[in-house]
Amino acid sequence: MRKMYLVLVCVISTAGCQQQQMQRQVIASPDAPAAIGPYSQAVKIGNTLYLAGQLGLDPKTGKFAGIDFESQARQALENQKAILTHAGFTLEDVVQCQVFVKDLDNYPTFNTIYKQYFTTDFPARAVLEVSRIPADGLIEIMMVAVKPN
Repeated sequence: MRKMYLVLVCVISTAGCQQQQMQRQVIASPDAPAAIGPYSQAVKIGNTLYLAGQLGLDPKTGKFAGIDFESQARQALENQKAILTHAGFTLEDVVQCQVFVKDLDNYPTFNTIYKQYFTTDFPARAVLEVSRIPADGLIEIMMVAVKPN
């Protein structure tokens, strides 16, 4: 009976710890543009961070960092980097990127920029051409990051 009681206590304690680790935390970095719709910049659950899509908007001005693809791509990556940092993550924790571009002819340019941010152990990635991006941007980047246990 005593062993059964100890097992029950262990199960309840473990379940409580798992529930505590799985709490949902909304992340809002002042160093990235505020959400332009009903969504969060990022949501952290356990050791995983789900980052919403970021455009190439300058967080100080709320305007695009430039009218060209390269400026917007760099700014979108900088915005994601700021959110990661605010949440206690780094680019090295990123395991997946989803990239949406207005013109797939910018793919080689994006790869050149991307390799300046991710140098080894590249995240899984998809790059898709889309007909329109919010605010008529040229690129939007989503990420998922995971902290090692």
